[in-house]
Amino acid sequence: MTHEVRAVVARQKGAPVSVETVLVPDPGPGEALVRVQACGVCPTDLHYREGGITGEFPFLLGHEAAGVVESVGEGVTEVAPGDFVVLNWRALCGGRCRACRNGKPWYCFDTRNAGRPMTLADGTPLSPALGIGAFAEKTLVAAGQCTMVNPTASPAAAALLGCGVTAGFGAAVNTGGVGRGDSIAVIGCGGVGMAAIAGAKVAGAARIIAVDVDERKLRWAETFGATDTVDSSRTDAVEAIRRLTGGFGADVVVDAVGRPETYKQAFYARDLAGTAVLVGAPTRELTVELPLLEVFGRGGALKSSWYGDCLPSRDFPALIDLYLQGRFDLAGFVSEKIALDEVESAFAKIHRGEVLRSVVVL
Repeated sequence: MTHEVRAVVARQKGAPVSVETVLVPDPGPGEALVRVQACGVCPTDLHYREGGITGEFPFLLGHEAAGVVESVGEGVTEVAPGDFVVLNWRALCGGRCRACRNGKPWYCFDTRNAGRPMTLADGTPLSPALGIGAFAEKTLVAAGQCTMVNPTASPAAAALLGCGVTAGFGAAVNTGGVGRGDSIAVIGCGGVGMAAIAGAKVAGAARIIAVDVDERKLRWAETFGATDTVDSSRTDAVEAIRRLTGGFGADVVVDAVGRPETYKQAFYARDLAGTAVLVGAPTRELTVELPLLEVFGRGGALKSSWYGDCLPSRDFPALIDLYLQGRFDLAGFVSEKIALDEVESAFAKIHRGEVLRSVVVL
């Protein structure tokens, strides 16, 4: 059986997206059909539309999603129809690759997505964003991309765990290892950076420094737990971070922007033997140059955080529990709720820095 659904499609580079009829097949072996309830509008979807990820147009956009499993294919045991799930980028191999065998499944080298294509009405195959494609009434994923969470959670809030919130929270907590009494600086206070700030607060950091060029975002950062703010359009961010940490630099500095200049700020703003974490996604042409003697002499660690070193089966339910306990303001990331045909206008709001997340609610 094929399901006709409304979905947001990017047909060509830089062109406005459109809401079109998309054909979604029933799940095959190891797959699940999910009725999407909510999906966040992430800057990565805009990068897909702009050709910044791949050139495999047309794209079925949307990847920060929560919904209900409608049906499953042969051999699926992870989830069942009726389960409330948050979707993640990739199903883990389950122990076949060396990362999983070595006890680091968040680095799984043999991940998978659904094998059966979703198509336009004329049969043209679509490339689903991050293997999900959830700006749609229904989507087809590998069953391992579905993580069950507490069904009492708001779908609009839960959906955001699928990408930006988990990436930021995990960059601070999983990758950076920030803990009780530590200092952390977060450069870039969009959705990912704000989640790093919120994660540091949950972890018990004593000083949480938010850095941005937008005064509005710095005010938002205070609501998520920032103890100090730095407007880097007016003052040197590295000097300000050092001044706020007794002249030493922060224990952890998170670059949630992903540009050479912000990465250098993160490198120099950390304490000796401190940790710099890159979680902001750079574009392909960007490079960074650092004095090798400084890299050697300062010690510490320079880390990349891919998906916040997240393990969905571990982290999604835990973060939902923190949210339901009132300890993590997941709903605070939802700036507005919109319809499918408002995604293009939501992209414009991302450009203008007006939202943390617009969330499509179906």
